[in-house]
Amino acid sequence: MSCCVPSAELALDLTSTTSVLPSSQEIRLASRSLGDDLRQTDLSVPTVHCAACIQAIETALGKLDQVEGARVNLSTKRVAVRWRGNEVPPFVAVLGRLGYEAHLFDLEVGDKDKTLSALIRAVAVSGFAAGNIMLLSVSVWSGAEGATRDLFHWVSALIAIPALTFAGGIFFRSAWNALRHGRMNMDVPIAVGVSLAYAMSLYETINNGDHAYFDASVSLLFFLLIGRTLDHVMRERARTAVKGLSQLAARGAMVLRGDGSRDYLPVGEIQPGMQLLIAAGERIPVDGRIIRGASDLDCSLASGESTPKNVAPGEAVQAGVLNLTGPLTIEATAAAKDSFLAEMVRLMEAAEGGQAHYRRIADRVSALYAPVVHLTALATFLGWMAATGDWHRAITIAIAVLIITCPCALGLAVPIVQVVAARRLFENGIMVKDGSAMERLATVDIAVFDKTGTLTLGQPRLVNASSIDPAMLAVAADLAAHSRHPFSKAIAGFATRGGQHKFRAVTEHPGFGIEATDAGNTWRLGRRGRAGWKARTGGEGKHGYGGTVLTKNGMIVASFAFEDALRADAGSVMAQLNDAGVSVEMLSGDTADVCGDVARILAIDRFVPALLPSGKVERIEVLTKAGHKVLMVGDGLNDTPALGAAHVSIAPATAADIGRNAADFVFLRESLSAVPLALDVSRKAGRLIRQNIAIAIIYNAVAVPIAIFGNVTPLIAAVAMSASSLLVIGNGLRLQGFRLAELTRASSATHSGIHPSARSS
Repeated sequence: MSCCVPSAELALDLTSTTSVLPSSQEIRLASRSLGDDLRQTDLSVPTVHCAACIQAIETALGKLDQVEGARVNLSTKRVAVRWRGNEVPPFVAVLGRLGYEAHLFDLEVGDKDKTLSALIRAVAVSGFAAGNIMLLSVSVWSGAEGATRDLFHWVSALIAIPALTFAGGIFFRSAWNALRHGRMNMDVPIAVGVSLAYAMSLYETINNGDHAYFDASVSLLFFLLIGRTLDHVMRERARTAVKGLSQLAARGAMVLRGDGSRDYLPVGEIQPGMQLLIAAGERIPVDGRIIRGASDLDCSLASGESTPKNVAPGEAVQAGVLNLTGPLTIEATAAAKDSFLAEMVRLMEAAEGGQAHYRRIADRVSALYAPVVHLTALATFLGWMAATGDWHRAITIAIAVLIITCPCALGLAVPIVQVVAARRLFENGIMVKDGSAMERLATVDIAVFDKTGTLTLGQPRLVNASSIDPAMLAVAADLAAHSRHPFSKAIAGFATRGGQHKFRAVTEHPGFGIEATDAGNTWRLGRRGRAGWKARTGGEGKHGYGGTVLTKNGMIVASFAFEDALRADAGSVMAQLNDAGVSVEMLSGDTADVCGDVARILAIDRFVPALLPSGKVERIEVLTKAGHKVLMVGDGLNDTPALGAAHVSIAPATAADIGRNAADFVFLRESLSAVPLALDVSRKAGRLIRQNIAIAIIYNAVAVPIAIFGNVTPLIAAVAMSASSLLVIGNGLRLQGFRLAELTRASSATHSGIHPSARSS
């Protein structure tokens, strides 16, 4: 639905604008230093809703002295202001004068979506009222006259009052707010048309007139609210990624004081130089350096690899990394706002901000719609007054022009197709997270894939079990059952029933492995060649010290090789994308050798290895600047900024929560066929969207001149507007008739089997 300035949220919250504005001191404390005397302040502006809002805010703030620039993130309703100097510019006051209440941005605030609830209630009220008034109107159309007709008109007038007050209040308040701040928006003609239609109908009823248009005014509200609700739902779904990423941050940590005492401090109060105690299972709250302890860390946030990393004193660790196996004491080297995780959040926000400037076709006419409609209606009124001198007829025709030019069909042209397409995708195991995603997916010309967890399954698998002595494999499996390490889980799956060994004093040594005793023997399952664990085989110089082994009394009795596996149909999916005119590229944090093996198996011509999260974003930005529309397919936490930076993004359901939240699409099944399937549906949906827009344009080109020449009453105008909306909806429902089974069968018919991709032994 075409949006307004400010829209539903302003209408709902207008009575609560008495909140205290932040002081200059609060703003300065909440601002982040960007270096070179440049600061950034993040403000929450809940009532920002469309492209007109973005332009008004960025233009007004950009004119202030000391302000270097302002950027609006429509998804998170956030305004980032960059400024210099000692005095805080009055950007909060400027936003207030524009009609936008602003307060300091707080990412942790997650209130229930009250706007959606109010919109749904408004739809219900207006729909109930429109249905009942329409029933009464049928009697009038059927020939009711005199007192009976007047009674039906009075009852219709009474039914319309709560609908106009409650449901119409969303439009009236928004229109009034825009007008009192010297601006126009798309709600102004709606409010004027509905008000004039009701006032004219009430005048006719009081004077025992033959015609009343209560059904026109209430039906108009009903259709407009349906479109606005659909639009709100789709936009709101894009706002969860940054919130999900911030939830990875620890809320606090145990601080070890110089006198030996311990305090638990919120993460915001942790300063560089403090010593922090991180227990196994906790996330590291800030960037730091290990002072004491050794452990395995889940570094998938930074590297994208599922294999845990062993760390020891002196090594650097990053915020958001999960401590798996042992307690650590670290020294903070950066505050939370300057940590790696905070940088991830900023990357995600920047990506969402750029993506938020994507404008739906219905929004592109918003800047011209309101003044053109009003001028057309005014010219119609003046023309008929000059021609006939009959103010009653002139204003009736002007009302018809206002109603018949309602952008309902244009507003429904996009979301109705998206809803139908989303259902078709869901039936094939694909969820749509962002309403504009299908529009963007239909235009992509290059697909960028992460490797681990996307092209591969991201789950280590023991591949040499058949070459291991079954007795030793059983011992290793029983030992592995005492650990949560990913490699241990892979080995533990080979445990035998009823033959479990009764180990004594089982101990897990972080970064090394598991040690246990049994009948006087010492068993160890872990890394080969580490201090105190070095096995006497004589082969270390040939084979190196890497890999996982089982030792008995210091002698290696079994070696274990692991591999990740490609998704079964990854090769056929790459071929389908090439056939669809989409080139393929692979980005990964893994080594060049491993990436090269996968690229050769899948016939991927281009790949970039050893990338950090920011590197993936930079690569996508390079492709974007070269004119490409980039599809990003990834699953890791480190893929989150790249998923947001891409033109459109897809993630598997096995992805981390934040990866799923950041993606525009999520596919629920193991098959990668979801990618070409979503592309096919999106392109078909794009064609229907263009057809719907053409229908809306043709409707206005035909209907508006007819209304101007006085051949349409307000009721007929409302019916014509509704008919155009129904025509658009019916055309969108044609998407349900498209058969997608052939593509699904084609993608599943070719299975390349399980291929090794990231072999570890």
